[in-house]
Amino acid sequence: MSLLALSPNASSLKQSLEAFVNERCIPAESEYEQHVENCPNRWAIDAVPPVMERLKSEAQALGFWNLFLPHLVPEHLLMGDGSGGSKNGGDEYSIGNASLTPSMYLSNREYGIFCEVMGRSPLAPEACNCSAPDTGNMEVLLKYGTKAQQLKYLKPLLQGKVRSAFLMTEPYVASSDARNLETKLTKIVDDVGGCVRYVLRGRKWWSTGAMDPRCGVALVVAKMDYSHPSCSSERDRDPSLKRDNQTIVIVPMPHTGVKCVRPLTVFGYDDAPHGHAEVWLEDVELDETALVLGEGRGFEISQSRLGPGRIHHCMRAVGLAARCYELMLERMFQRRTFGKYLHEHGSCREMIADSKSDLEAARLLTLACAEGIDACGARVARDKIALIKVMVPELTSRVVDRAVQIHGGAGVSGDFPLARALVGLRTLRIADGPDAVHKQSLALLELKKGQKRVQSRI
Repeated sequence: MSLLALSPNASSLKQSLEAFVNERCIPAESEYEQHVENCPNRWAIDAVPPVMERLKSEAQALGFWNLFLPHLVPEHLLMGDGSGGSKNGGDEYSIGNASLTPSMYLSNREYGIFCEVMGRSPLAPEACNCSAPDTGNMEVLLKYGTKAQQLKYLKPLLQGKVRSAFLMTEPYVASSDARNLETKLTKIVDDVGGCVRYVLRGRKWWSTGAMDPRCGVALVVAKMDYSHPSCSSERDRDPSLKRDNQTIVIVPMPHTGVKCVRPLTVFGYDDAPHGHAEVWLEDVELDETALVLGEGRGFEISQSRLGPGRIHHCMRAVGLAARCYELMLERMFQRRTFGKYLHEHGSCREMIADSKSDLEAARLLTLACAEGIDACGARVARDKIALIKVMVPELTSRVVDRAVQIHGGAGVSGDFPLARALVGLRTLRIADGPDAVHKQSLALLELKKGQKRVQSRI
């Protein structure tokens, strides 16, 4: 079966999504940017462009809402908490005007194809409630959250009523090695009654979404701390354990102990009103209900979060690069140098061939990885996941860089989406772990395979 194959129903939905992105989302980009630029406070609720809510309503009506969901939504989210959930017509449950369940459930490979379409516009993923970091956080809560956690935090995210943040990276350590994290979750057992509480302290940065005025919840990665006198029985735990100290906690936002110190810029772009923040966690008091899955389960949760997430990132990158490639082709038919149109020059034709090759390679590598996850699970497909994380940002960056070159001065201006696209793709080589980490992981996996082959011949 072709990696690009879709069922008739999925193919029809994809065509509708293509029309929505090209005819509604892309034309709305200028209105979105102008609204944010003209807002006195780029991080206030007034900075959220009204056009986004209109796009969300359209996406819901057209069946593009929550397409990322990997499996059925639990029944208690649909009608179990007295919020007015009821069946609306066919098999869909509706809460207010928005159905929590997608119009169809897609495999990782199929959803990857849809991600390429959404990636063509920065507005499309959010309009479809399929944007990062919300999708990853929702998947964590769906897979590991308790019923109470799902009702309180997952349901509003599925409805698109709030946004979320994921806090892992820290300013003073190399955070690509999770063992370096310094944010502490101090456990305290009360003398009377034995009730357990926790205090979260530390500093984070590149916390995407933390400054968004709609942010309703943050997932924070912290290191367990048993130094409090009440935890003497647990203090003997081996501190050299590599991963057993990492824990993920849920922090409701806004929170008095969570201080967003400043917005961070990416090559000058602040990506308001969602953006990226430096965050100080100052004595954030939590109870046991804030832990996801329990103490020391953070590494396990983070790894499960990243597998499908990298498919989403990479296929959106392919979609963005494909849009830039099309702009490059258009430019070649519009501009003349030395008596010829650009497309008539041999060097420009080389750029076309190279870009088409890079796009196709990035697309097929990612879909092959998604197929591997569907067939065997993310753990078995670790080599493919590492491979696309290294190669796809590089391949798509080359495509956009050529488009910038063909556009000349216009390519680095704000008149075209090329400069921002190049910035985003360059950043992708660092986000979710830098290239070097994934190359090392890939090499180790390949060495293990090679070693087995050698041993099998002995």
